[in-house]
Amino acid sequence: MTVAAPRMAAADRRRHLVETALRLFTEGSYHGTTTAEIARAAGVSEPILYRHFASKRDLYLATLEHVWARTRETWEQALDEASDACAAIEAIGKGHVSVRSPKLQLAELWVQALGEASEDPELKRHLRSHMREVHDFVANLVRRGQEQGAIAEERDPDSEAWIMLAGGILGMVGRRVGLLDDKELASIRAARLEWLRG
Repeated sequence: MTVAAPRMAAADRRRHLVETALRLFTEGSYHGTTTAEIARAAGVSEPILYRHFASKRDLYLATLEHVWARTRETWEQALDEASDACAAIEAIGKGHVSVRSPKLQLAELWVQALGEASEDPELKRHLRSHMREVHDFVANLVRRGQEQGAIAEERDPDSEAWIMLAGGILGMVGRRVGLLDDKELASIRAARLEWLRG
């Protein structure tokens, strides 16, 4: 049964749909979540959902961008509050242990998109561009740490950024399948920081 959502401005309705889709995608999967389920959970009809998003893929991509904006905001805040970029990387790695945290939601959405990308060229292009944007943010953070003397000069920022993204995905997969516990993840983070600092 659909519970009618209160009337909202178009931008607010769009955000509500994105946040509802995010919850359902991360609790389930891209493939297994239908637009009918998303509309029902958001308290709207499917035609209303399709007024805002042309397809489930478009809604998924909007969800991905929404989560990245939230993640980037928390990372920028960590950078503002930390003594240097290496300390910010440490704070970013330690934080967001909740499955509702933007960082873990981002990794969750990436893994789901990877499963669909081989059959969806548009999703594949978007995911490649999106992951490159996140990579560039992290690589610039490493460069900043090198300029501050907090990260060893001989570290390659681009390679380190890819390793950090891979570590985020590993952490999400490790939690989801019970492969890694918090102690093991903390040990991995500590080893990475030691390596970065030289």
